[in-house]
Amino acid sequence: MTKKDTLFVLDFDWPDPAYEGRRFYCKDCVTVEGLLALFPERATNIEVVRVGWPRPRAAVVAMLGEDNQNLPALAFAEGGFVNEIEPLLTALHTRHGFPERHP
Repeated sequence: MTKKDTLFVLDFDWPDPAYEGRRFYCKDCVTVEGLLALFPERATNIEVVRVGWPRPRAAVVAMLGEDNQNLPALAFAEGGFVNEIEPLLTALHTRHGFPERHP
């Protein structure tokens, strides 16, 4: 079996103690989740891992290192990763056939 790219995204709804427990979502993670929902056939070669807000994020640290916990992040099957939204969206397009974001 071929190893898949791994996409790390934050859970959808979490409290942030720094903001008196108000509930939040990550806009970049929601953008990526929307692409997965709209184009499920293009996500077949991606393993999606949803992680909680608090750090350290053990699954992310194990694959990308402690200094690379910014999400969303796409870890490439052959090594390397992106964890900034624009390069991540480009990688989803070039590696998995998702449409490009309109400029």
